[in-house]
Amino acid sequence: MPRATTRPQPAGREPGAAPAAPLAPTPSQTIGPFFGYALPFPGGGQIAPAGHPDTVTVHGLVRDGTGAPVPDALLEFWQAGPDGSLTGAPGSLRRDPATGAVLGRDGVDFTGFGRVPTDADGRYVLRTLPATAPAGRPDAAPYLAVCVFARGLLHHLATRVYFPDHTTANAADPLLGQLPPERARTLLARADGPGRYRFDVQLQQTADGTHEETVFLAFR
Repeated sequence: MPRATTRPQPAGREPGAAPAAPLAPTPSQTIGPFFGYALPFPGGGQIAPAGHPDTVTVHGLVRDGTGAPVPDALLEFWQAGPDGSLTGAPGSLRRDPATGAVLGRDGVDFTGFGRVPTDADGRYVLRTLPATAPAGRPDAAPYLAVCVFARGLLHHLATRVYFPDHTTANAADPLLGQLPPERARTLLARADGPGRYRFDVQLQQTADGTHEETVFLAFR
């Protein structure tokens, strides 16, 4: 006599039980900081090809809500290429095919991506090519896109760096234009020498109002 067979059930489910509901995405969480391990890579702050005559330096300080420097933050920078292209180029995270060790950039190609940890004093330094506006966005001013990771942040923070050299373009930029002047200033780097700009990141406004929180962006 033929015997009835049953299809195996997934572990943890009773036969005949309703299908399990889809799992919700795992929430972001901090269990570190571990940003000093594995994430930084050789030449992470050297976006400009070696010896490029147009190289500019962007540097600054990351501070918390008390005004204290954050020594274990990690900043990622993304920017359009000199022609406004957003395609970038591979090569930032090159690895040795034999050992698997991270070699970093080849020193020739502009990849448009950088990753920089802050030092013990909460400072970072980036060397890159001058910012350009993304192609197809004639209303946008040149900027660098920034992601900030730090202890205590359940989600990374996104912001931008604009530059004082582009006064007319900054005035027409759709993001800067919708901000009150005092808030827009938190996105503006300031020149502090030939080819040098300072841009500080304030994670939260200080109680005495000395340092205003940097404008952070929400993407939907």
